[in-house]
Amino acid sequence: MSWEGKTAPDFTLQDQAGKEHTLSDYQGQKVLLYFYPRDATPGCTTEAQQFRDRLEELKSHGVQVLVGVSRDTVKSHEKFALKESLNFPILADPEEVVVNQYEVLKQKNMYGKQVMSVNRESFLIDEKGVVVRHYGKVKPAEHVQEILDDLA
Repeated sequence: MSWEGKTAPDFTLQDQAGKEHTLSDYQGQKVLLYFYPRDATPGCTTEAQQFRDRLEELKSHGVQVLVGVSRDTVKSHEKFALKESLNFPILADPEEVVVNQYEVLKQKNMYGKQVMSVNRESFLIDEKGVVVRHYGKVKPAEHVQEILDDLA
C-alpha cells in the first residue's frame, strides 16, 4: 500500500519517560515517524544513533519532530534511550496498536521460523498530517542521509 498522500493515522503512546505523545498534537510541524523492530539490537541502535547525531540537520531542513516507535515497553525504552543518550522520544507500542495502524507488523522468517516483527519503515508527515514520503526499505546507517537528500 502506498501511504503517500494519505492522512497519517492518529495515535497516543507513551515515551521512554512515560509522557504521552499524540500525533495530532504536532499538526503545523513536519514529523518524521520511524518504526524499528527492537531496542538495543545492532541495526536499531545504529539507526537511533544516526538520528541522535543528525537531529539538528533534520531540524534545519524543516523536520521539527522525530519520533521512534517499537513494540518494546516504556521501561525498555527508558534503558535504551539512557544508554544511547537519545535526544528524541521513542514510543512504546507493546499492544501493537500503532504498528498495526501503519501496517508495519510483518511476517518474517527468522532462523527458519515464521515470526511477526516490526518492519523498519519511516513516514515523513507534513504540517497538515499527510504522509509526503513513505520509506519502506530502510538501511539503518544510510537512512538519515536518504531523508536529508529528499528534503534538500
